[in-house]
Amino acid sequence: MKAGLAAWVAKCPRPLVLFFDEIDALRGNGLLNVLQQLRAGYTQDRKKFVHSVVLCGLRDVRDYKPASGGDPKRRGTASPFNIKIKSIRIGDFDKVEMRQLFRQHTTDTGQEFDDKAIDLAFYYTQGQPWLVNALAWEIIGEMRVRETITLDHVETAKERLILARATHLDSLINKLSEPRVQRILEPVITGEIPDLDTRFDDDLAYARDLGLIAQGKQLRFANPIYQEVIVRVLGQRTEAVITAEPPSFRFPDGRIDFPRLLREFTAFWVQHGDVLAARDNYHEAAAQLVLMAYLHRIVNGAGYIDRECGVGRGRIDLLVRQPFQDSEGRRAEQREALELKVWAEGRPDPLTEGLAQLDGYLDRLSLTTGVLVIFDRRHTAAPIAERTAFHQAHTPSGRTITLLRA
Repeated sequence: MKAGLAAWVAKCPRPLVLFFDEIDALRGNGLLNVLQQLRAGYTQDRKKFVHSVVLCGLRDVRDYKPASGGDPKRRGTASPFNIKIKSIRIGDFDKVEMRQLFRQHTTDTGQEFDDKAIDLAFYYTQGQPWLVNALAWEIIGEMRVRETITLDHVETAKERLILARATHLDSLINKLSEPRVQRILEPVITGEIPDLDTRFDDDLAYARDLGLIAQGKQLRFANPIYQEVIVRVLGQRTEAVITAEPPSFRFPDGRIDFPRLLREFTAFWVQHGDVLAARDNYHEAAAQLVLMAYLHRIVNGAGYIDRECGVGRGRIDLLVRQPFQDSEGRRAEQREALELKVWAEGRPDPLTEGLAQLDGYLDRLSLTTGVLVIFDRRHTAAPIAERTAFHQAHTPSGRTITLLRA
């Protein structure tokens, strides 16, 4: 490669700038060889080598050192070969910029985007450039929508993107098993405050460079699409052992028989919970991931699950939305709210806190009732078959809710 670039530079009348797209697709000796040749070109005969090199990928260039076989504990330098000028992250679109982008499509083709559809597209993508374009292309190019693009089109395209797990999404998924990524994502899923050590800031920067975590001070997923992909991937092992058939949980009008869904989950949890919750990674989030995977299996394809999670929340809030037709044939939506909490070792019973938090969540949703699920992960907890049971409880505002202790 070095000789070829030198020959190119000799014939090129202008300074040559070289772009390596998806450079981090290389690993081990292959990546090491490329980096060594680039460094040699810069240090041995600078005038006969390319003027600049741009390495494009998901990770910062300093992380190529461990990726090429170097010591991951020595990634602290700015570059694996100390010749980096700057790391640049492509910024996200803000809502105005995204609206302008979509309006360019309208100008070119005459096809309109409903304003609410643009707002929803921004919410799901948070302006991430690849996702913005992928979502629009899914609607226009893959779904072949030719009329005005609406909320329903955006909802459908979002689900299709998540299920298809296009190349970019798969590239991110491959990072989930890395311990430094797990160290950041697990407390985001569970809502707990992470145990900080000297590695946390470095791992957080890495997760942000990958685009998994949002920029800014609040520790949260970069956008709802990434959040959904990550949670579903981590729940795949659970989904693989669920034998329940989703259509059997629906009434003729399309609504979900939610009490039955909860009963069937408890039977599944009693039978498989101990094994599934003993997973090797993401152990702290394992119980919540099992329930979310079960919900996804039943709701998937006909309804939606909205998730709210983030560091410091102390819980996961879930809203199941199931479209159906009412008795007069009009479009309606069933909404069922759940809050998931964990009774951790050395902590008090989270019931009182959970009831107050669920009250606030139901207030925002304008719902009169919901479900509080408390997973007892203490070593002193009763056997799973003995502790898993339904109870009735009341929130501080007087709402009657279903309490599931598991």
